[in-house]
Amino acid sequence: MNTARIRQRLPLVATLIVGLAASSRAQAQGSKADYERAADLTRKGANTVFRDRVQPHWVAGGTRFWYRVSTARDRHEFVWVDAEAATRSPAFDHERLAVALSGILKQELRAEALPLESVVLDDQREYLTCTVGGRRIRCNLQSWEVEETAEEATGEANLPLRARAPRASRSGDQETEIVFANRTGQSLRLFWRDFDRERRPYGAIGPGEERRQHTFAGHVWEVVDAQGNTLAVFVAESDRRRAIIPADAKPAPAVEEAVKPAPAAAPGKVSPDGRWSVELRDHNVYLRRLDPAEANTAEVALTSDGTAQDAYEAPLLWSPDSSKLLLLQVRAAQEHPVHLIESSPTDQVQPKLHTFDYLKPGDAVARSRPRLFDVATGKAVAIDEQLFANPWSIGDLRWDADSRRFTFLYNERGHQALRVVAVDAVSGSTSVLIDESAPTFIDYSSKLFYRPLDETHEILWMSERDGWNHLYLYDAVDGRLKNQVTQGAWVVRRVEHVDPQKREIWFYAGGVRPEQDPYHLHLCRVNFDGQELTVLTEADGNHEVTFSPDHRFFFDRWSRVDHPPVVELRRSLDGKLICELERADVQALLDTGWSFPERFVAPGRDGQTAIHGILVRPTNFNPTQSYPVVEQIYAGPHGAHVPKSFGLLAPQHALAELGFIVVQIDGMGTNWRSKAFHDVCWRNLADAGFADRIAWLKAAAEDRRWMDLSRVGIYGGSAGGQNALRALIDHHDFYKVAVADCGCHDNRMDKIWWNEQWMGYPIGPHYEASSNVVHAGKLEGKLLLVVGELDRNVDPASTMQVVRALQKADKDFDFVIVAGAGHGAAETPYGSRRRTDFLVRHLHGREPRWEPAAQNQLTP
Repeated sequence: MNTARIRQRLPLVATLIVGLAASSRAQAQGSKADYERAADLTRKGANTVFRDRVQPHWVAGGTRFWYRVSTARDRHEFVWVDAEAATRSPAFDHERLAVALSGILKQELRAEALPLESVVLDDQREYLTCTVGGRRIRCNLQSWEVEETAEEATGEANLPLRARAPRASRSGDQETEIVFANRTGQSLRLFWRDFDRERRPYGAIGPGEERRQHTFAGHVWEVVDAQGNTLAVFVAESDRRRAIIPADAKPAPAVEEAVKPAPAAAPGKVSPDGRWSVELRDHNVYLRRLDPAEANTAEVALTSDGTAQDAYEAPLLWSPDSSKLLLLQVRAAQEHPVHLIESSPTDQVQPKLHTFDYLKPGDAVARSRPRLFDVATGKAVAIDEQLFANPWSIGDLRWDADSRRFTFLYNERGHQALRVVAVDAVSGSTSVLIDESAPTFIDYSSKLFYRPLDETHEILWMSERDGWNHLYLYDAVDGRLKNQVTQGAWVVRRVEHVDPQKREIWFYAGGVRPEQDPYHLHLCRVNFDGQELTVLTEADGNHEVTFSPDHRFFFDRWSRVDHPPVVELRRSLDGKLICELERADVQALLDTGWSFPERFVAPGRDGQTAIHGILVRPTNFNPTQSYPVVEQIYAGPHGAHVPKSFGLLAPQHALAELGFIVVQIDGMGTNWRSKAFHDVCWRNLADAGFADRIAWLKAAAEDRRWMDLSRVGIYGGSAGGQNALRALIDHHDFYKVAVADCGCHDNRMDKIWWNEQWMGYPIGPHYEASSNVVHAGKLEGKLLLVVGELDRNVDPASTMQVVRALQKADKDFDFVIVAGAGHGAAETPYGSRRRTDFLVRHLHGREPRWEPAAQNQLTP
């Protein structure tokens, strides 16, 4: 045997072995089996999380409550809590109640699954009234005597009835049930309003019939008569509740959602002293004297220059002494019609043209100016407009109690100046009480808090002037800063409650516990003078708080992406733990193969700033294999977007099942960190934090050899669609594949408020620098563009202009228009499948193996 020849062949054999191994791995990823597992995740994960929520039902006295909690599949229990005594116990003897109810109903009930609806417990737990099988029953919990009663279920026990759908359904993982009760004499149809507010039919409910419907907390259900009129709308809650459609239910007035109704004429408004009445009519202002003792009570026109394009508008604000009248004159914004063609309407063969008004950056916005009139003379008081010459908005008009001046909040176009302006009611001279300015932007859209305190002549104000979002206390008389209320290397996220009597502020903060994730929300309280800052929540997690009716107690539900929810009852005075109510049981979920996302933190582009993100693995994860990485991106500066609370994260897990490591990262330029962190986005939305994202991914892959950074894909929608395409324009040395859905690819083409907030005004070369259209010729890599032809959120022409630019540059790319779809077309079943297949095809290097029947369908 020629050993030399064998040695020469060894490298070739090794290469073949590696190649075969790689081929084996590729066939194990993106296969038909993977698609089937991904499609089955939602079903397998349904009803697998228990004891994760508490919806309290307080009884008289405000110190005791009961709740129903799921304990396992088709099992639940009722719990009684005495907050003062710090006790938690069964609300009643479930076994004895099951026996008692079984007797009167002539059917066997299980103690661990009592089908009680519309439950009412008295404060001493002597009597329980409930509905079972459509029968209203009252039970003595001492003697266990039961009787049928004619008592109606209380409003608290039933779901509130709404006139029309308030919104789209909200995505949630809390399973629940609604029992629809049709008390009318006609057959009714049931619809679910999906996440795009579209109706999904769910059958009929006959006259007098009841129907149980599985759903999720936050989902919206609409009941419609045979003529298509909406009779009732209900929003599901975490407890199983009854939804009663009363016998006298009337159709809700029809509202054309796409058309903004014309403003109604403002009714006459009487002065505080009752002597005058003012009315807005034909765009002008008319005054009438009401005192019959006066010689002249004829109507007087205070103005004559009002037109449809420059009209006087409400609010009509009388000074407290009735001597002055304040209102706004508003020059109308320009019209900017956007036209959409519905190619395939369901009610006709021919296409439809839809036109709506949609202001874009640089357009002329409505221009408001305060107008002041002296009632005795009927003359206008001239106001110096120098301090508010270029308004984005003017609002919060308020009179001082002594009628000597009024104030308003002025937001300057370009969002670099925000002022509280005071106007002298006699001279019309103006002064500044609070003058907020920034060389970049003032985040008015998410960090504006302006609270005048009339009782103490003070103002609470929010600002990032020291580099972090905090609260300040001002003297409302002279504009003097009295003190900074909160301070430190953390941010106030939102103000929950202000108590002027106790001089306390309740608010949520991020980063206030420095040892935790800075995005975790914690409830805090602080005095007006900045003293006695108390962090009322403590566990390492993201906190959701709800208060008892009198605010003496609060429920703290906290969790993390890698920690199931815990619900605690705490004392509002000092945050002291009264008792733990529930700790979620997720074992059934883990038994399906589902695993917690992994949290990971690494330095960003500067080598210092902590960048936070998560990684999601497939259920059949094998650390000896190599997996391509897919980033789900949304770098919108208005928020932070990596999940912080526990959830099933079904879309991320479903994508991971196809053999990917799915990641989400909050890079610089997103919200809720320092002002410097946020400012990266200013006039620079193309940045999208990519330098931080790439640094994070490289750091994560250092000790996770199964992350293959030679195969990195990225996808996103809306702002995320803009980001995904930009990855292949500016960072194609790292990102190889991108799916961009409904992207705002040129910020001059998108809605005015969002883009001018971050990109500024006036329009300058920085808009062009961030445009994907302008820079489309730099594209390298595999790109799929997706857009819905009826997108009203982001003008679909933004995507079409990218298409034209790519074609002009002779670039290869894939393009999908989803007929009839609106914003988020890649979230439709077809768009989602095309996105998934594209990632499989170009990151695994193989054709997808799926069957139509295996695709997920979006259902409650």
